[in-house]
Amino acid sequence: QVQLMESGGGSVQAGGSLRLSCAASGSTYRMGWFRQAPGKQREGIAFIYPGNSATVYADSVKGRFTISRVNANNTLYLQMNRLKPEDTAMYYCAAGQRAGRWSDAELYAYWGQGTQVTVSS
Repeated sequence: QVQLMESGGGSVQAGGSLRLSCAASGSTYRMGWFRQAPGKQREGIAFIYPGNSATVYADSVKGRFTISRVNANNTLYLQMNRLKPEDTAMYYCAAGQRAGRWSDAELYAYWGQGTQVTVSS
C-alpha cells in the first residue's frame, strides 16, 4: 500500500513562489501533480517519467513550475514560481503503475490528501 503526504501549500501574493513536497511510503513508479479549483475538474499539471526523469507540463504552468523527484527519499517536489491568482487550487500528488496519458487521473491508484495553494492579486 502506498501512502502519499503533501506539504508546502499556503497563501502567497501573485508573483511569489511556493515549493510543494510529497513524501511517499511504499513502492512508487509513475508520479505526478494535479490540482483542482472549486467548481472545476481535476487537472494534471506536471509529470515526471520514471527512469530517465523526463518531465512534461500542462500549458497553464509550463515555464513557471518545475517537477522533480528524489528517489533516495522517495519524495516528489513541485517548485512553483511566478504564481498567478488562477493557480489557486488544492494540489495533489498522485502515484500509480499503469501506463497511459500522464494527465489521466484514472491511471493513478494512490493520492495524497491535498495541500491548498492560494494566490492573491
